[in-house]
Amino acid sequence: MQQVAITGTGLFTPSDSISNEELVAAFNKYVDLYNNEHADAIEAGDVSALAHSSPEFITKASGIKSRYVVDKTGILDPDRLVPHIPERANEEQSLQCEMAVAAAREAMAAAQCGPEDIDAVIVACSNLQRPYPAVAIEVQQALGIQGFAFDMNVACSSATFGIAQASGVIRDGLAKRVLMVNPEICSGHLNFADRDSHFIFGDVCTAVIIEDANLNSGGFLVRDIRLKTMFSNNIRNNFGFLNRADEAGVGQPDKLFIQEGRKVFKEVCPAVANLIVTQLESLDVPATGLRRMWLHQANLNMNDLIARKVLGRQPSEDEAPVILDEYANTSSAGSVIAFHKHQSDLRQGDLGILCSFGAGYSIGSVVLQKR
Repeated sequence: MQQVAITGTGLFTPSDSISNEELVAAFNKYVDLYNNEHADAIEAGDVSALAHSSPEFITKASGIKSRYVVDKTGILDPDRLVPHIPERANEEQSLQCEMAVAAAREAMAAAQCGPEDIDAVIVACSNLQRPYPAVAIEVQQALGIQGFAFDMNVACSSATFGIAQASGVIRDGLAKRVLMVNPEICSGHLNFADRDSHFIFGDVCTAVIIEDANLNSGGFLVRDIRLKTMFSNNIRNNFGFLNRADEAGVGQPDKLFIQEGRKVFKEVCPAVANLIVTQLESLDVPATGLRRMWLHQANLNMNDLIARKVLGRQPSEDEAPVILDEYANTSSAGSVIAFHKHQSDLRQGDLGILCSFGAGYSIGSVVLQKR
């Protein structure tokens, strides 16, 4: 079978960063405004009072300490709690395209290739700016890449599923080298007025070059890919073009990110660990043979539990590096950020797992070997 390798990664990080302290200050001001405005209804028992949050609560619940966003002023305005992201003219480059191009250029430099060497572009992310034309085709045009391009969405597993799609395209002979990018603007779908979730997400873009292993002797060989999906309503976003056909549904909270966090934790963690264990067994690789696990970066407690189930013990920071303390949950980009930042010290032959999981449910696990 045709071998495929990941030969370069890139990362675009927005300039705006919000600490837990800043986020909590804005949220608590909103809570005070809300409770004052609804004081009579709260006293009568018709409406429940909102509770304050704290930086300590956020860190304990998630391991997150800060996040990067494309705009912080709107998010930190207690009268708004929504980022300012003005629409651009159709003739202008879209925000997701702009982010993707920046990350892609870094990935191409790492892979020592240029736009003329790439045959396909995949944009894989949980939130796309528009249904069509595909953002991937816009990125293709902006970079001057020939061939073809398409968008795809498997929520937080979009990057690993994107790597799988790129690998298949190469093995089918449709391309020799593919650019896969993950422009995640998660702040746009987040309800910053919800105490249980307003701290979860950040914005970022990652890029990965996947190519025929015969073209480049560097990077990481893709040893194995496993994909799994299981339908669940426990993580959901109901925003879509059909909303306009049901006026009663406009503006409802379920048009933003919602989740049943405890259910997700209990159901997803065992499924991810079991998939990884089964994958390693099929490759005849013991857990002790893993040099690194680049996990999804949604929640520190989830990552710790999954790594413990796979390794049979508490993982070290070197074995399961964490970036969500700085970046928060960046959906599909999280595991790729961890891979991008924590790969240079691996030696030839070292094995690692790039794994993501999220809404769907969906799980994508890629076994990589340093070349």
